[in-house]
Amino acid sequence: MRSKPARLALVALVLATCVVSEAAAQSASVNRGRITFIGGLDFANAYMFRGLRRDDTRVILWPYAEAAADLYDGGGGFTRATLHIGTWNSLHTGAAGLNSTSGKMWYESDIYGTIGLGFEPGVSVAATYTAYTSPNSSFTTIKELSFKASLDEGDVGGLALRPYGLIAFELDTLPGVRQADRGVNGGTYVEVGVVPTWTDPSARIQFPIKVGLSLDDYYELAGVDHKFGYLSLAAVATVPLGSTGAYGGWNVHGGVEFQSLGDTPEAFNGGDQSKLIFSIGIGLRY
Repeated sequence: MRSKPARLALVALVLATCVVSEAAAQSASVNRGRITFIGGLDFANAYMFRGLRRDDTRVILWPYAEAAADLYDGGGGFTRATLHIGTWNSLHTGAAGLNSTSGKMWYESDIYGTIGLGFEPGVSVAATYTAYTSPNSSFTTIKELSFKASLDEGDVGGLALRPYGLIAFELDTLPGVRQADRGVNGGTYVEVGVVPTWTDPSARIQFPIKVGLSLDDYYELAGVDHKFGYLSLAAVATVPLGSTGAYGGWNVHGGVEFQSLGDTPEAFNGGDQSKLIFSIGIGLRY
């Protein structure tokens, strides 16, 4: 049995360790810098790029990572400026990956950079350059410049609508290559949507609705540009895993998406006029 002084010394050491550990945890619990790191891994049953089927066989994995820098944060009409640099990837265990002629599961790797600007009252505009590449050589690199405008009008009873519009231009195209539809001409894509969002401390639930359209040669089929691409209706739930701590804020999320397809996406989808997509994943923000 330990002596009384030894026991007192042990108790004092434990208390001191707890105090130091708690102080360290509190100082590290919040990222107080101007750079935010975002990452995660999702699992899905199908990969549809703007209504165009890429793969719907076996399991598909989507790892992603992004660094977002807060360049300016102020008042008045111009409220913020941000820079985002990230990568999004698609790994396939089925026909587009391990069961493809290459035998490699890394089907797609996207690299993007975004400049975002915010204005009162809740208006945001952003310009993004994206290079869509295929490590297993399933498609030629697609280079795209897009512009997005959105409105966050604030929550009313925990609910916000968040409408937006997007236009994207395919760059450096040739007939049959460096295009999403592999058509003759480089395309221009338009998307309009709304993201009704309900948020409380225990969860965030979203019901995204969007329509994808061809402004010019984006959904080509047999030399004909079909203007309607697809209609998407989805539901997504995000649940935080505890509070933000020394290792950032973690969450689990999952959703279901229904896509009603136009003529060109229908042809890409083997003649089926619709697609149901399920996904689940884990995310990190620090």
